[in-house]
Amino acid sequence: MRCMTALYENTKELDEEKLKLYCRDRDIGLRNELAERYFYIAEILAKKFLYRGVEYDDLLQVASLALIKALERFECDKGYKFSSYATPTIIGEIKNYFRDSTRTLRISRRDSEMIKRMENAKAALSAHLGRAPLPREVAGGMELPVEKVLELMEKQSASYTISLEKFIDSDEETELFEVLGVTEKEYVRIEDSQFLRKSFESMTEIEKKVIRLRFAKGMSQRKAAHMLGVSQMYVSRLEKKIVEKFRRNMDKV
Repeated sequence: MRCMTALYENTKELDEEKLKLYCRDRDIGLRNELAERYFYIAEILAKKFLYRGVEYDDLLQVASLALIKALERFECDKGYKFSSYATPTIIGEIKNYFRDSTRTLRISRRDSEMIKRMENAKAALSAHLGRAPLPREVAGGMELPVEKVLELMEKQSASYTISLEKFIDSDEETELFEVLGVTEKEYVRIEDSQFLRKSFESMTEIEKKVIRLRFAKGMSQRKAAHMLGVSQMYVSRLEKKIVEKFRRNMDKV
């Protein structure tokens, strides 16, 4: 695990350099390249919302668009990492998508305005009567036929399903969203282990030795070079090749 973390840190340094270039030039091609590099964030966050009534492909599309939006808004001089900035942005877009997708019946603007009028009338009548008003009483207050009020009530009830932010306890402390399933973190660790095992199969013996000395044992480049009997420059170049191999393997996952 320590080896994997160190390798990822090396990869992140290269990505941060590209982020700085993008923040300076706002090049579309570089933005697209960064979007591919950070696509895994969109995948991870989209998976956290599985089994909640929306297909994974739709969630991934929303997360991917949010990732691009995050890249376009990101400013390097603010002092925070892109992943820290992108994560809440993507989660927010996914939550908004859930709110929009829970609307099962699209109603006209006129009916929407009428429903608002009906709610105002119901609130006023409730305050006056001290109880919930009957449909005929609401109709009288709005000067509408009872049939029209019943139609508006039906459209209102059919326009939304239960919100993910609806409280499910009497104390209003627990939202529905909190009790729904999430992706088990242990699955991610297993996938990481399998990825590393497969990547090592494509490494040469010298590359494996560099990984063990540099990232497993935490040696400096100079000390690792001395142990291997090569120059520090050679170890540095070899590390870059190793990182590129990991990147290519990640793209295949």
